[in-house]
Amino acid sequence: MASVLSLLGRGLLAGGAAGVLAGGFARLIAEPIMDRAVDIESARSAAAGEVGEEVFTRGEQHFGLMVAMLAVGLALGALFGLVYFLVHRSDLDTDVWGRSLRLATAGLVGVWLLPFLRYPANPPGVGNGDTVDGRTDAWLAATVMGLVAVAGALLLHSWLVSRGAATPVRHLVVAAVPVLALVLMFVILPNNPDAIEVPPKLLWDFRVLAAGTMVILWIGMGAVLGLTGLVRARATVPEAVPAA
Repeated sequence: MASVLSLLGRGLLAGGAAGVLAGGFARLIAEPIMDRAVDIESARSAAAGEVGEEVFTRGEQHFGLMVAMLAVGLALGALFGLVYFLVHRSDLDTDVWGRSLRLATAGLVGVWLLPFLRYPANPPGVGNGDTVDGRTDAWLAATVMGLVAVAGALLLHSWLVSRGAATPVRHLVVAAVPVLALVLMFVILPNNPDAIEVPPKLLWDFRVLAAGTMVILWIGMGAVLGLTGLVRARATVPEAVPAA
């Protein structure tokens, strides 16, 4: 049976691989959109007579993006492996592929999708420096609410299974939990106070590609963890003893 250490190792491998994939996607596909947003911000600053010194070149920022995605992937992968162990510790070797993908989807919804729907990602040049702290606090609050919603949905699902609830009932009730959490986010949390002064197409492209990056990161992590579980299970299957 898999141990917590082996799952941590597999989680690091899964997170690192997913981080490289997501970073490559962001660098090749999303960064050109980012460059356009930076050019617009620079032109706006120049028109306003603001001269700022560039701390890092765009090339250095591109490299930093790849490193950051790898670091994020490794950190998430370690947590992912640990959570997988805690959730399935009673039977770690059953349906590793399906369980990994379902857990990755739950993480994607709670950690990224629900907060993203409340506070969509914005390209460079959007956001006042004076509002950074407030916007960060609001995003963290949305992330906590998303995690609580997903955890609550999973616990509710287990409870409904133990009660013998019909499958459609379980699915509908569990799906209602993140929807309710999203509604509460819009009711409780403040709106983004900053004006969005970039072309609508640029904003849309940036958000779509940001979403693609996160989907690749989370689903890639679940897929790699599931695949390593399948490989491990096949390697540990005892060979059949030939009949005498």
